[in-house]
Amino acid sequence: MTTRPRYRCVPLFGPPGVGKGTQGKILSNIPGFFHLSVGDVFRSIDIGSANGREVYNHISRGELVPDELTIKIWRKALEAYVALSWFKPREDLLILDGMPRNVHQVEMIQEHLEIHRVIYLKCSDEEDMIHRIRRRAIRENRTDDANESIIRRRFDVYREVTAPVLQQYDPAIIHEVDANGSPSEVVHSILDCLIPVQNELFEANLREEESRGT
Repeated sequence: MTTRPRYRCVPLFGPPGVGKGTQGKILSNIPGFFHLSVGDVFRSIDIGSANGREVYNHISRGELVPDELTIKIWRKALEAYVALSWFKPREDLLILDGMPRNVHQVEMIQEHLEIHRVIYLKCSDEEDMIHRIRRRAIRENRTDDANESIIRRRFDVYREVTAPVLQQYDPAIIHEVDANGSPSEVVHSILDCLIPVQNELFEANLREEESRGT
């Protein structure tokens, strides 16, 4: 029986509105990085489908989508990007935004992902993040981010369910980044962590090619 390859991955971790999507999009423009936002995948699902309705019912209340459905939808999207050659696993480091969201998901993704680092975006001002999310909702027409009570519910869920995820990883691979800086300052700090990882993967690929005599 053949086993599926584990994709080399660095998750972007942090509370809602901290800038994971912004930083992921910046990194996606740099060769060797592929950004996948689970939130964007959810928002792109046909709301008329059974999966789409279930996803909408949860995110519209500020709740997490059930684990099995999250993994199913995420895996299907990732395989589609591989099939389209948008994501090239041998060349690209997967920058994962929006997962894992709880301790159970940490266990569930182990068979799919090889975690090299965790980028932890920190922001001390929760109220500023709430205002940032509301501005983004208006700018990007995100109905799930428009209601302040739903936004605050998302922060409650983050503190109760998502924050403990960090404790599941070796502190040595967690790279903390102050998200209060400008986008360029933040991405500079992220790249300080990611460039060595990218170099390691590049050298590993070279050794593999040499061993094959290519």
